[in-house]
Amino acid sequence: MNAATSTNSAPAERARIGGWQPFSACDWPGRLAAVVFLAGCPWRCGYCHNPGLLARQHGKPRWPQLRELLLRRRGLLDGVVFSGGEPLTDPALPALLAEVRAMGFATGLHSAGCHPERLRRVLPLLDWVGLDIKTLPGRYAALTGSGGSGARAFACLDLLLAHGSAFECRSTIHPALHDDATLLQLAGQLAQQGVRHYAWQLLRPGPQLPQPFAPIAEGWPQADVQQQVAALFEQFEVRSG
Repeated sequence: MNAATSTNSAPAERARIGGWQPFSACDWPGRLAAVVFLAGCPWRCGYCHNPGLLARQHGKPRWPQLRELLLRRRGLLDGVVFSGGEPLTDPALPALLAEVRAMGFATGLHSAGCHPERLRRVLPLLDWVGLDIKTLPGRYAALTGSGGSGARAFACLDLLLAHGSAFECRSTIHPALHDDATLLQLAGQLAQQGVRHYAWQLLRPGPQLPQPFAPIAEGWPQADVQQQVAALFEQFEVRSG
C-alpha cells in the first residue's frame, strides 16, 4: 500500500486549506513554487508565524478550486510546497501530494517534524523537505508546549537522512531562545548527524508576539559565530525572516 492509499489518509477534497500563495521564490530554494497552507498544528510555539492556522477548523475544504488554479499554472511553476500550520497533521496530505505530482509539479513540504510516522508514509511522494529544527532536543518541550516534541523532530531528521531525501534544516532563532553556545551546539549536532544544508531564520517579531521577543539587534549572531557554523555545512545561509 502506498502513501496515497494509506488507511490513515483522506481524499484531497477534505483537506483543510488555510490559504495559498500563487508564486514564491523563497519557500523552496532555487525553485519557483506555489505554497498551499494547511490548517492544524499540535504544538504551540510562542513565536508562531501563522497562529491563525493552528486550529484545523480555521481551514476550509477548497481543494477543487485550488486544483483548477494550479492546473492553469503548469509550465509557469516548478513545484508546489505544502506548509502550515503543520501540513503532516492533515490526513489528506498524501492525496494532495499524489494529485500535484500527477499534474506534473514537483512536491515540497515545510514541516516542524511533529509526526514522524506520517512523514515516513509521504516521503516517496516528496521531492524536497524544509525541516524546522527549533532547538536542542532537551529544550523542545519548553518551546513547543508538547512533551516529547524534540524526539519527534529529530526522528523526522533521521528519516530524511536514511531516505536520502533532498532537504534542508532551518532554525528560527532569537536571543531570548538561543545564546551563542546553544547555536553552536545545535549546529554541531546537526552537522555530525549528516545535515549538509542549514539555514538560520531570524525571528522578526510581529504584533502577535509578546515579550521577550524584542527586535533583534544589528550584528546578532556575531560574525565569528556565523563563520564557525558556516564551516560545518556544505551550504549555510542566514535569512532575515
